[in-house]
Amino acid sequence: MGTMDTVIDRIKSVLTEDPPEYRERLRRIAEIIRTARGYQWLCLYEVNTGGVEALTWSPEEEPPAHPRFPVTEGLCGAVVNSAETLVVSDVAKDARYLTTLGSTRSEAVVPIRRVPLAPILGLIDAASERADSFTDEDRAFLEQCSAILAQVCR
Repeated sequence: MGTMDTVIDRIKSVLTEDPPEYRERLRRIAEIIRTARGYQWLCLYEVNTGGVEALTWSPEEEPPAHPRFPVTEGLCGAVVNSAETLVVSDVAKDARYLTTLGSTRSEAVVPIRRVPLAPILGLIDAASERADSFTDEDRAFLEQCSAILAQVCR
């Protein structure tokens, strides 16, 4: 784990380095974000007219159970509709939760958009095996990562 500034610098460096391929950059960024805070799992989603679609996740061995779904479903759908960060302390107590990993207990979902009130381009979805896992520091970190990702999202 590094300081927030160090991690943010690492993410920014991926945006200017090779490989230039979009999904590979996102894959590397997802891994940086996940490992920086020790999250169980992290997914970067794209939001488009077809719904919410997983672009990349970390660790790669654990693909999402729902790689594509309508914007009306799940915690991610709730964030698309509210346009605000959502932290759920215990996903078992939230009927909106779509099971991705059976061991997930808490989750944080952050919208990615270029400026306030602009359309949501994507989502950062972080999961933990522990209830009440996400702190105000996690929220601030993920929101800062979202602001950087907004610069490169299509």
